[in-house]
Amino acid sequence: MVKLRLPNPGLEDRIPSHAELEVLEKEEADSRPKWDNKAQYMLTCVGFCVGLGNVWRFPYLCQSHGGGAFMIPFLILLILEGIPLLHLEFAIGQRLRKGSVGVWSSIHPTLKGVGIAAMFVSFLVGLYYNTIIAWVMWYFFNSFQEPLPWSSCPLNDNRTDYVEECARSTPVDYFWYRETLNISTSIDDSGSIQWWLLLCLTCAWGVLYVCTIRGIETTGKAVYVTSTLPYLVLTIFLIRGLTLKGSTNGIVYLFTPNVDELANPVTWLDAGAQVFYSFSLAFGGLISFSSYNSVHNNCEKDALIISLINGFTSIYAATVIYSIIGFRATERYDDCFDKNILTLMNAFDLPEGNVTQENFEQMQQICNMTDPNTFASLKFETCNLETFLNDGVEGTGLAFIVFTEAITKMPVSPLWSILFFIMLFCLGLSSMFGNMEGVLVPLQDLKIIPPKVPKELVTGLICLGSYLLAFIFVLRSGNYWLALFDSFAGSIPLLIIAFCEMFSVVYIYGIDRFNKDIEFMIGHKPNIFWQITWRVISPLIMLVIFFFYFVVTVNKELLYSIWDPSYEEFPKTQKDNYPGWVYAIIVILAGVPSLAIPVFAIYKAIRNCCQKKSDRTSLIATTSETSVNGNIKYSA
Repeated sequence: MVKLRLPNPGLEDRIPSHAELEVLEKEEADSRPKWDNKAQYMLTCVGFCVGLGNVWRFPYLCQSHGGGAFMIPFLILLILEGIPLLHLEFAIGQRLRKGSVGVWSSIHPTLKGVGIAAMFVSFLVGLYYNTIIAWVMWYFFNSFQEPLPWSSCPLNDNRTDYVEECARSTPVDYFWYRETLNISTSIDDSGSIQWWLLLCLTCAWGVLYVCTIRGIETTGKAVYVTSTLPYLVLTIFLIRGLTLKGSTNGIVYLFTPNVDELANPVTWLDAGAQVFYSFSLAFGGLISFSSYNSVHNNCEKDALIISLINGFTSIYAATVIYSIIGFRATERYDDCFDKNILTLMNAFDLPEGNVTQENFEQMQQICNMTDPNTFASLKFETCNLETFLNDGVEGTGLAFIVFTEAITKMPVSPLWSILFFIMLFCLGLSSMFGNMEGVLVPLQDLKIIPPKVPKELVTGLICLGSYLLAFIFVLRSGNYWLALFDSFAGSIPLLIIAFCEMFSVVYIYGIDRFNKDIEFMIGHKPNIFWQITWRVISPLIMLVIFFFYFVVTVNKELLYSIWDPSYEEFPKTQKDNYPGWVYAIIVILAGVPSLAIPVFAIYKAIRNCCQKKSDRTSLIATTSETSVNGNIKYSA
């Protein structure tokens, strides 16, 4: 077993002993927030961990990497990577009773940059994440209509035909790209602020402020709704989905494993990244949440329960989503067949009902024999159910295009639309609670804000500042900006932060000390599984993921998807290179949080070196002279 431990002078003075810890907990009872009960804490952590990614990214990855085959690396890496890091964050937060900045600076002053980096990531992710909640609110408000506004194309100004852009694409595409985003044809073309999205953004930040106004004292109440309601809605959708035609086609397609995908390194890379992001690790929020627990709370049990819930939610949500996608694919398959049947019937004047899906090929042969020239002139569409099932869309497209299209085909579609967007709103909001915690507590630890300033004012200023910066996402080019933030703000920086966290606890704080801390808190030492994963396996997995991710990202041509009605292959989105100035934005998004760690460490080392030189100079400059009674006295 690895026993390496780096020198760490002064650690004993920076952290409270076990005896002092229990006294400290009693002293902080009135001054520091705490959870009302265990359920409140668990629901808050579940709400932070389980987010929009579980609903729209995990199903897409399953579909992209061999269905059920993807779940094998996902579950393996969940055990070897996700659970150990989750337990480590819970345990170190509970032991040191501080936020992310306070925890890492207590372990070693040069590690304060790890907490600062986590704060930056939480802030950047929160900026665009709450914009997605604003989009959800826009769709929610528009769901109170019958029929739904994205169920059919609007008429043109002359009211003689449909709007051309909608007629050439689909009603759901048109409502998303034109009615909602009013999207430009380039990230260079910013356009003006879209007032309807600005109103929704105002509502989104307003609701978040009300829920987080006093930290966990208010979010702890909100999670009873935001963390439980999504499971109720998912269950309702599953029951409804299973009654729809073709839903089982989607579920069978999702869980049918393509074992060949297991030999593809990208499958394992994506599985590792999904485990990592689905736990909301390295944001700092989980460390803060665990710091409000009792010293003797069983953090090991908490980590296992939340990991189990997280893994189950991903698979459960994928099942629900693909039951609906199966229904949508079957509807499109039937529509395709109906068009072909109609083409055949019109060409040969066949009676209605004579041609069905079952006898279509047979009728084609008969018609071909009857009049080969007429039959040869007909154009039939290719109808393949697997092609429609394979039409996977990731992220916002799954929620705002694929799912909304499926909802329009359901009876009482406004009801299902309202339920779906309530679920997305709750998932997004409960994740934002953790992001806010990941910004607010480090700011307090850094003492940037005086302790006398009321928490309500601090929270309000953070929300206001974020809201003003988020204006960039409600421009006509806002969707391109959001995709940029989503790709780079929460990718490489999180991997670097997580690796630094595990390395710092094991090799700087000391794994033996950490084992004793856990034994003090929960009554027994961590078993061999935790020892091996903390010391070797989890850090290695993170290094491999980081290395491959970095290599893939650097070698990949950076393209973004443009919605352009003048594109020759429209309604397909056009792939285009980012303009040169975007690379500077990418460096800021991925580089600033990542570089905060080494930059602060170098700054601290230089400062310590200068202080030592100053102390030495001061000592040399001190002169001595003999007093009247013969004693030596010193004067500077």
